[in-house]
Amino acid sequence: MLINTNIRQASTLPGSFYRDKAIFDEVKEKIFAASWLYVADVSVVKNPGDVYPFALLPGVLDEPLVLVRDRDGMLRCLSNVCTHRGKVIVEEASSVGTMLRCGYHGRCFRLDGSFKSMPEFGQSEDFPTAADNLHQVPMREWMGMIFVSLKPAFDFEEAIQPIRERVGFLPTDTLLFEPEGTQDYFVNANWALYCDNFLEGFHIPFVHPALNEALDFKQYDYELFRYCNLQIGIADEGQPHFDLPPGQPDFGKKIYAWYFWLFPNLMLNFYPWGLSLNIIEPLSHERTKVRFRTYRFENQPFNRSENQLEKTELEDEAVVESVQRGIQSRFYQQGRFSPTMEKGVHHFHGLVAEFFG
Repeated sequence: MLINTNIRQASTLPGSFYRDKAIFDEVKEKIFAASWLYVADVSVVKNPGDVYPFALLPGVLDEPLVLVRDRDGMLRCLSNVCTHRGKVIVEEASSVGTMLRCGYHGRCFRLDGSFKSMPEFGQSEDFPTAADNLHQVPMREWMGMIFVSLKPAFDFEEAIQPIRERVGFLPTDTLLFEPEGTQDYFVNANWALYCDNFLEGFHIPFVHPALNEALDFKQYDYELFRYCNLQIGIADEGQPHFDLPPGQPDFGKKIYAWYFWLFPNLMLNFYPWGLSLNIIEPLSHERTKVRFRTYRFENQPFNRSENQLEKTELEDEAVVESVQRGIQSRFYQQGRFSPTMEKGVHHFHGLVAEFFG
């Protein structure tokens, strides 16, 4: 799988990438297991002793993990599988005090994952060893969010640095979760088709009439970084926009929104009122869950009817599902890129090819 680095000569990923289950099985390990994935907000493990079990990408990676905050306030992500006989240890979010205890045979672990005790193992030789500890999974915190990776192929800080530099002036430490703007959508399409659609503003005049009225499409712009990219939406006359400080890279522009994409499946859309987070989770090679999570800046109102998020989402779903049906055609192989409007898609496809080796 090769993508020409010269967008003027390059062709897209082949149609088989989106419709072939065998390729999707490779995607699980080569892309998702090797990347940093959003799992939850830090608020789920607020106090010492709090634990939060979850499966990483249910039905795809399906890895049982648990977030743990110890009595010193240290947050960790551990394997949630007992090293004795493989039972899931923590079944529901709770407060456990100072240790994890398996409900099958009583094996106990400290909150750093190290083995603590085990009944009826007094006569065992060369026990315990490091293999009896719970595996610690790489984890990072950022803007009140938790990211984990099973086997990271790139540095998290390097990936998010361009986003930090762009929005560093914003009061992101005041972001408040807004349940009203939070919803899950299910799309009958491959996860990468949803990303493809997000990564270009080319379709906006054709698919999103309301959004097109809010943006000055002639000034729509793109910037590419190593593991993320950015689409810059400029506000049309009379539309809300950021009040930018001198020295900010876009100072002097009326920024309606910054649309960031972080490889492989996270969209961070910054608006003057806050942040819309879109987590794109594959369920199979032809079905995807899109998790919308909304956060507003403190003292900033959020009005769901005004920002058109849901309307835009439904328009995107319709066109992506149409593409999923279309690429089943025996006559479709792959397409070409618009050098001006599909830079983000080309960037994404290049990373997919790179991770496939």
